[in-house]
Order: sequence, then C-alpha cells, then structure tokens
Amino acid sequence: MNRPFRLHACTGVGLATMLLVASPLAAQELYQTPSVSLRVGTGNHYQRAELAWESASLWTYRFDGGSRLDLVGELGVAYWHADGSRSPSSAWQLSATPFLRWTWGERYYLEAGIGATAFSRTRFANKNISSAFQFGDHIGVGMHLTDNSRLSLRFSHYSNAGIKHPNPGLNILQLNYSYHY
Repeated sequence: MNRPFRLHACTGVGLATMLLVASPLAAQELYQTPSVSLRVGTGNHYQRAELAWESASLWTYRFDGGSRLDLVGELGVAYWHADGSRSPSSAWQLSATPFLRWTWGERYYLEAGIGATAFSRTRFANKNISSAFQFGDHIGVGMHLTDNSRLSLRFSHYSNAGIKHPNPGLNILQLNYSYHY
C-alpha cells in the first residue's frame, strides 16, 4: 500500500470516528468570530502546509429546521514540498477565497469555495504550471469539536483555468484544524 493512500485512508477513518462520537453544540454562535487554521495535506508526490485566517460570517441565511448557510472569507499562506528529486522542490503560495458553508445538526458542515491564489514560481515538482496566478477550487466536509474548534477534510484543485498552457493543475487532500478566537 503506498504512502499517500495510507494517509488518505487513516485521515478518513479518523474523521469518520470523530463525527460519530461527538456531542452536539449550540449552533446559534457559529462563525461569529474569526478563526485561524492549520492545514496539512498530500498530493501526487508533494505535500502542503498552510496557515490561514478566516473572517467571521459575512452573511448568514437560516433555514427552517435549524440548518444555516454562511459566507466567510479566508486568507492563507502555504508552503509546498515535493518528494525525492522532483524540481523545483518547494514553492510558496498566497490565497484569498470566499467560502459558502452549510451547517446542519448543530455540528456538521459542507463547504465550497473558489478563489485567487499566487505561487512563488511557475514550475514545481517537475511540473510547468505556466503562471504564478492560479485559481483554487475547494470542497470539504467537517465538524465542530467544541464551541471554538473545528476539524475538516478538504480537497483542493489549483490551476490557471486555461489562461496559459500547459495547465496540469495541482490536487491536494488536506486535514484542517480551525480555532475560533
């Protein structure tokens, strides 16, 4: 079994276990304060670590039945590292992304966002990504652990949307921990 598959499988099992054993929280206070997040992930022969800041909810819609939809903004700085002799072996990234987050059951959520991102180089891990400017597409699932902390699993795809060729894109599966302060 290869290393990335083991990491993905262990991450999924751990997240599923926490979703099943967690107790409910008071949903009315969600996303009322900013948060900081630490995110780590793995892709095809590379890893990524990110520190991000998330705004308090910029807009909220409450559905009948208790679920809600929130709009939040996220700013992040990330470091990418490639395995083995892949060159260049590192890159930095800055990103700004609006996210829609649908929360239900006072605890669980789905999130999706599309934002702008800038890489420190146009080549990484034996790939020519053609442009430093890229778009980031994200989808995730998560849960609130306590009143001020969250854990989630997020899939992200970065590409320049065909602005310049080649456009191979970078995919990453990430585990995220967020703390509301």
